[in-house]
Amino acid sequence: MANKQQSDAEHLSALGYESKYQRSMSVWSTLALGFTYLSPLVAIYALFGLGLATAGPSAIWWIVIVGAGQLLVALVMGEVVSQFPIAGGIYPWMRRLAGKRRAWITAWVYVWAMLVTITSVAEFGAPFLAQVFGIAEVSPEINLALTLGLLVLALLLNMGGTKLLGRIARIGLAAELIGVVGMGLFLLVFHRNNDFSVFFEVFQGSVVDWAPLFLGAALVGLFMFYGFEACGDVAEEVKDAARQVPKAMYLTIFIGGISALFSFSGYVLAAPDLAALVDDPAPIPTVLTAAIGEGGMRLFLVIAVMAFISCVLSLQAAASRLLHSFARDEMLPASGWLSKLSERNKVPTNALLVASIIPMILAVVIYFDPTTLVPITDFAVAAIYIAFQAVVLSALIMRLRGWKPAGPWNLGGWGIVVNIAALIYGLWALWQLIVPDVLAQWGVGIVLVVGLLYLFIARPGRKSSAPFGDAIEVANKMRAAQK
Repeated sequence: MANKQQSDAEHLSALGYESKYQRSMSVWSTLALGFTYLSPLVAIYALFGLGLATAGPSAIWWIVIVGAGQLLVALVMGEVVSQFPIAGGIYPWMRRLAGKRRAWITAWVYVWAMLVTITSVAEFGAPFLAQVFGIAEVSPEINLALTLGLLVLALLLNMGGTKLLGRIARIGLAAELIGVVGMGLFLLVFHRNNDFSVFFEVFQGSVVDWAPLFLGAALVGLFMFYGFEACGDVAEEVKDAARQVPKAMYLTIFIGGISALFSFSGYVLAAPDLAALVDDPAPIPTVLTAAIGEGGMRLFLVIAVMAFISCVLSLQAAASRLLHSFARDEMLPASGWLSKLSERNKVPTNALLVASIIPMILAVVIYFDPTTLVPITDFAVAAIYIAFQAVVLSALIMRLRGWKPAGPWNLGGWGIVVNIAALIYGLWALWQLIVPDVLAQWGVGIVLVVGLLYLFIARPGRKSSAPFGDAIEVANKMRAAQK
């Protein structure tokens, strides 16, 4: 253990940093954090109805398609984090691959996407929490109160430190597995009312051109398969990070995808009336009630609410580490305040406050205009994928310039092939997310314009002395040290 701690410290020191975090997270805690951020249960519960309404049961194939594509992205990121196991994930990766300015604008887009995602998950979780409490009619005021309650609870748990975060993430992982795998299997074995052939059907009658309907359900998969990168956000809190963080990222994709398939298929095949379920405003509770009764449904929704809480917790933790990493390099206004760590628990308390208060403000905006929930969710997904592809593109450019990843985990000669495939997939995903959605275009455009104005007017990072653009140099030094 001591040797691993020393190796982590030496690796980080060679990269120009001295971490003040506590390395108390194992690979399983890291996996739990990424998994509860990715949260297949939250994604299925939030978008199951959308999938059925657009492509019918065939929407399940988006879980397979997007899962395979995002695995390519995760493989590229795994090589990067193995060489640069630095807290903050996408920001420090971009800084070392592409320089300060590109890192700043990428992280700016990414952090806003994370803050909006925190809001969306809390908003989607509020109705389920209301059902647990037996609230028949959820007024806008009740929905706001429950949303804010979820955000405050996650903040308080995050303030408890990394060990508590790891424990809660593991509890959330258990809740997710019970909720998605356990219930999915139960429904498949004991309450199957439909044949597997329904997964090759749509519900819009005898359509000739089913492709637009199928493409309309892409968000089911695209909304789900991000969160694995959060494993890299806490890299300085993970033991043997250069090896364990990539492993946690890949396991997050595999376990998340398999869990989601069990869950989606279970609810579809157990539905007593699939056609009626398409127009049902609460399809998941309807299927649960038919299978296990009103009492069983409410008991199971307690597990679902635990998953929502854990998801918000993981999102807040990841966003705060990104903000702290940003501020530690003096790249943000109030960097001194944002970069402070709690003396007691060694967590970025001020960054956590920002990662909680901004979603609370957004929740109030949604209260006054509920129609903004879907557009801001669309923006969050599109912005996340933009940040992902910035890393993938930057990694490919550096490879073409001679970079050979030198972390203990790398793809060797297959790296460039996987990198190109990940970029092609990512550009297709961005096309699906942004081109048909004018509101997503506006959201991304506004965030980019504001960020670029600040970048060129305020010129953040002028005082920053942290290394940047040195991926090739670092890789060469690491190889020389290994000889």
